[in-house]
Amino acid sequence: MALNDPRVTKQAEILVKYSTRVKKGDRVLIVADWLAKPLALEIYKEAIKAGAIEVRVHFDVDEQVISRSYNEFAEAFFKYAKPFQIKEFPKLADQELKGLDVWMRLYAQANTRGFSNIDASLISERAKVVRPIIDYRVLKTRWVITKVPTEAQAQEADMSLSEYENFVFSAINEVDWVVKQKEQERLRKIVDAVSEVHIIGPATDLRMSIKGRQSENGDGRFNMPDGEVFTSVVENSTEGFITYTYPALYLGKEFHNVRLEFKGGKVVKATADKGEKDLNKILDIDSGARFIGELGIGNNFAIKRFTKDILFDEKIGGSIHLALGSGYKETGSKNVSSLHWDMIKDLRGPAFDKSSARQGGPARNAFSIADAGGELWFDDKLVQKNGKWLVKF
Repeated sequence: MALNDPRVTKQAEILVKYSTRVKKGDRVLIVADWLAKPLALEIYKEAIKAGAIEVRVHFDVDEQVISRSYNEFAEAFFKYAKPFQIKEFPKLADQELKGLDVWMRLYAQANTRGFSNIDASLISERAKVVRPIIDYRVLKTRWVITKVPTEAQAQEADMSLSEYENFVFSAINEVDWVVKQKEQERLRKIVDAVSEVHIIGPATDLRMSIKGRQSENGDGRFNMPDGEVFTSVVENSTEGFITYTYPALYLGKEFHNVRLEFKGGKVVKATADKGEKDLNKILDIDSGARFIGELGIGNNFAIKRFTKDILFDEKIGGSIHLALGSGYKETGSKNVSSLHWDMIKDLRGPAFDKSSARQGGPARNAFSIADAGGELWFDDKLVQKNGKWLVKF
């Protein structure tokens, strides 16, 4: 991505003017991977023009994201840090955060597999330590997370760099976010009136209660791109089983054909064709990790393909995602965990044999949308079939 690319300038304008609404007197922190420098510079310019009185840029380890973003500094931390350093609360990062109005995170990974050989328990332990900082940032600042296209991410998505750049910039710059906000606000009101959600698909039959919970409109204020409506789940309500369409990704590791079985809201059995041991290790990091913190409904139909990037993949129109671990307080979630792990179920595709699904038959090809398909029920009403809405909003 070159300097002076007009697509970068437009992305910066959206992030400053729409997502975080930078205004006169704001103090802004931009946390960026080094390859995101062109976007960081454009955001800096836009924030100053908007009247920000202080704009800081970090190109190194940031305590709020060390648990989920690889770079050489983070790798060195986990390689050399002693237990007391892993467990030490980052006071300087905490102090800086509490002086901020706006926080932006620009992901531009040069290596998407850098954490593959790091002990997951170390990362999980650090995530617990820094969780209060993340919670404060979410609740007390105007924040946004976005993506800058890189060669490594293009390779993960099975695209050339130019193809991936077009994919990223189209998903961000070619959406009228004001229109999307209004559309999804109508969907959000529908979700708020629902008591029970039922998800049916290949090797999937899952019920959960969202009664009394509040849904949120993912309209580009916190993620860019965006396009989802999400809520929390009554913690002890989930029953049944789900097999995820795509590999679940966690800190550079892939978990294929993940199947979760729930009783009383808790994952009582977790299997995977690849990574099953680590999967269960991650789910055992604390008492909340085996409960659902978030139910998300993907509603960005401009994002049509899986790219191994949750920022895009969870927004795929016609998909749902469930996050194990912590939920968002604004949705009424009572689940507390250092984990928040989104896994995606694609409901697009042809009809399927419900009897096979209910028997928990083997999952189909995890990468084949043609073998997906499913139904989304709100209470006793079928609202989406094979990824297509049957209700108007």
